[in-house]
Amino acid sequence: MMRGITDTVKHLLIINVIMFIGTMLVGGGNGELFIRWFSIYFPKNELFQPWQVITHMFMHGSFQHILFNMFLLWMFGTAVEQIIGSKRFLFLYISAGLGATLLPLLIDYFDYYSILNKLIESGFEKNKIISTLESGMINTGWESVLGQEKMKTFMGLNFNKLSLGASGAVMGVLAAFGFMFPNRKLMLLFPPIPIKAKYLIGGMIGADFISTLLSGTPLLANSNIGYSAHVGGAITGLIIAWYWKKNQFNQNRWN
Repeated sequence: MMRGITDTVKHLLIINVIMFIGTMLVGGGNGELFIRWFSIYFPKNELFQPWQVITHMFMHGSFQHILFNMFLLWMFGTAVEQIIGSKRFLFLYISAGLGATLLPLLIDYFDYYSILNKLIESGFEKNKIISTLESGMINTGWESVLGQEKMKTFMGLNFNKLSLGASGAVMGVLAAFGFMFPNRKLMLLFPPIPIKAKYLIGGMIGADFISTLLSGTPLLANSNIGYSAHVGGAITGLIIAWYWKKNQFNQNRWN
């Protein structure tokens, strides 16, 4: 084990960095091909592939994106892994990533079928709607029924919306850390004051939850941040940490 970092955290960092390098090198230097392969698309999109459920959580769209996520993984993941062990930490990380996939997916399916039903109720035939989408075409009459925002949502789900990043999995690790070390003091950068983990991490999760509820507002409508993925990952991490604590999975190491 490297000094100051646990084995599983180290390996996760390496995998994320390798995938990021692949994003920069594969596909003409702009990463388009790599992103298309390994990011996750809405299942109705023809670009969706089953492996994307796992691979997207190791993808990042920019240097700042991966730097921030990997910093949080190192900062909080090392302490969590030291308590629960490497195998359970990996389970926690992957499960949080899956939880971060499930919640946005449920929201997307709700949006998709509510919009589809609105078109059907307005007189458009379901089979023709589906065949039009499968052909890659857009019916210009739909926007008069849906409005610009819902039309944009519908087209995005079918054609170009994708998700990538370790943020959801990392938020699950943060939630577990906050549950395991609620009173540990963390130092903020701005302003440079100490704050207990339960307040800092709880505030971060709360902010993401509020942003999820407000994501349809003009202020957040164009945001590229997956707030619902953060919430899904945090909830999953919190449930797992609570379950392990309650059932004393590792009585010798869990204090």
